[in-house]
Amino acid sequence: MWALFAAGGRNLLPVPDPGSRLFAARSREGQEAILAIIERHGPKQRYWGITPGVRRAILWDWTLITVPTADTLAKVQGAAGSIGLVADDPRRRAEEAATFLRAHGFSAQVVTDAEPELPIVFVVTDALVGTTLNFRRHAVRFPSPQPLSTAARTLTAADVDRHASTQSTRSGRGPA
Repeated sequence: MWALFAAGGRNLLPVPDPGSRLFAARSREGQEAILAIIERHGPKQRYWGITPGVRRAILWDWTLITVPTADTLAKVQGAAGSIGLVADDPRRRAEEAATFLRAHGFSAQVVTDAEPELPIVFVVTDALVGTTLNFRRHAVRFPSPQPLSTAARTLTAADVDRHASTQSTRSGRGPA
């Protein structure tokens, strides 16, 4: 049974943990619209990871669509994206990465307090545009995620399909 889910891109186990890719939406409404489009063409949402600083929609492929607070965003110098890397010692690995980047002529700042509730350490660097690196422990060491619920989400992939059908009918091309 596990092999069927894994082959369909839905590994029910938290291993392996490939790290994550984070993209920030401007608002909850923006997050919902982007999620509906992604789910129409790609991976589905697996669960929510909500903290006081960030509302995360976590997809089956470990892509995250986030809505960070202004305070959290300011702590990472406005970087709206992040490449999440799994590390045995996040702070030490972030410091090593920052040292490496500096040795190669880039600026690099280690940020440990962007989200005090979670063991995530960010590296803000000019080697990336609008994006950070983040180092975190394995997913099994994080707080339990929140399950999906209809109350947390209002738009779905079906809404995107309905909108596309309406738009193509209005343009005279017929349903897509």
